[in-house]
Amino acid sequence: MNVIAFASRKGGTGKSTLAAHLAVQATMAHRSVLLIDADPQGSLSLWHEIRGKEQPALRRATRGTQEAVKSAAREGHEWAFIDTPPNLSASVSDAIRLATLVLIPCRASVFDLTAIVETIDLCRKLNRPYSVIFNAVPSKRSDAEAAIVSDARHGLTAIKAPVWSGQITHRADYCFALGAGAGAREFGPDATAANEISRLWSVIERSVKAINEPANPRTLGKQASPRSAVVHQSSGPQAAGGEHGRKRLPTPAVDERT
Repeated sequence: MNVIAFASRKGGTGKSTLAAHLAVQATMAHRSVLLIDADPQGSLSLWHEIRGKEQPALRRATRGTQEAVKSAAREGHEWAFIDTPPNLSASVSDAIRLATLVLIPCRASVFDLTAIVETIDLCRKLNRPYSVIFNAVPSKRSDAEAAIVSDARHGLTAIKAPVWSGQITHRADYCFALGAGAGAREFGPDATAANEISRLWSVIERSVKAINEPANPRTLGKQASPRSAVVHQSSGPQAAGGEHGRKRLPTPAVDERT
């Protein structure tokens, strides 16, 4: 089973929002998903209540996620999405430790960028693959991202943090969909918001596939570079979870190129 943890020390970055929209996207692609709401605020649970549908399934786990993840595996779910609280509590550490891949939503603001450094450090310490996802950012102009997004991307690149090459733009459709208990794909199948979520889900699937691929015996001890799966393995410390010789993992600076 694949576990995606949505984590950021700062509130309001879009962890619950992305978890809900991606869970619907995965469910509509015939993937079995369990949403695990580990945030006491319960935003994801509220959305699920408004939704009034069994799928994707949801379970509250504000006192720890390990048992919820084990239950998801026993029940045959292919994916578990963990929505974490905006802090660095034991609950967040557990979710990251259990994750196949950690997604760190981030707005292009100095507050968000400063806060996620601590989440990045935790992912490195726990040796877990992760990627920063720019969320709720200004729209592109003539296919060029806004200057504030470009500057933020360069700042994260400077600390060797993997960042998705795309973006989730600030769009009303995301909010309206959640208010209707829906995902972007359900709310407006042909809308740009649905296309953005679809692209993100596609690279998540390819990244997780690359992470899960068994090591080739001929390349043991060497650093793999699975570009065919659009996962870039960086030589920076995030690839190993630190700078002290720990096992290297394919870390998704997720690229939309095929």
